Amino acid sequence: MIDKNSPLPIYYQIEQEIREQIKSGKLKPGQLLPSERVYTERYNISRMTIRQALHTLTSEGLLVREKGRGTFVAEQKLNHHLTGITSFSEEMHQKGLQATSEIIAFEKVPAPHNIAEHLQINQSEEIYMIKRLRKADNIPIAFEISYIPVAIAKGLNEEEMTRSFYRYIEEELNYIISHGEQEIEATLAKEVESNLLQIEKDSPILLIHRLTYIKGDIPFEYVQTSYRADKYKYSVQLPRTE
Repeated sequence: MIDKNSPLPIYYQIEQEIREQIKSGKLKPGQLLPSERVYTERYNISRMTIRQALHTLTSEGLLVREKGRGTFVAEQKLNHHLTGITSFSEEMHQKGLQATSEIIAFEKVPAPHNIAEHLQINQSEEIYMIKRLRKADNIPIAFEISYIPVAIAKGLNEEEMTRSFYRYIEEELNYIISHGEQEIEATLAKEVESNLLQIEKDSPILLIHRLTYIKGDIPFEYVQTSYRADKYKYSVQLPRTE
């Protein structure tokens, strides 16, 4: 309930009430919220006040506002803990979701200069360039471009890339994946990402750059992955260092 005699601002009280309704399940993911007019009449407040509350909750990712449709409770995001190297397939399996991959492109090309540098190979050396649309329970989650030296993954084919590439590396080729380096940045979806991920152009996405090594400190994959920011988030534990 809203207490107009409370020292807490009205917009903040509304935010807290909606947060609690989402947390308790009274408001479910994908559910349409009442209109601004309904809120203003229910609490006898200005439309500016309810807009401020909804704007804050939207900025936090709890709500999604769709032009011409209204404001909806955001779907729960997939949370990936940065504690080790896992493939997309392994990660989705851990969450009880079915992972599938749609091959957009699979070809052998000479390594471009920047990719050759990452993979520590000659620029003319042949690599696989593989573009995949990654889905969880048939929902597009990520668009991935992988660069893999042919010399390391001889015999790799499209069928293998519809499954887990890491499983193929470890179980079929008997390599040991040792470690990886990863960078995460926020950016906006270009046309190719918006079409494949079924989001609006210029929607926020998480762009992940990962370089992964096999035993012997040998890079075997450089991958750039665009994740839907409305479906995916990262978390990490940060111990205090002296």
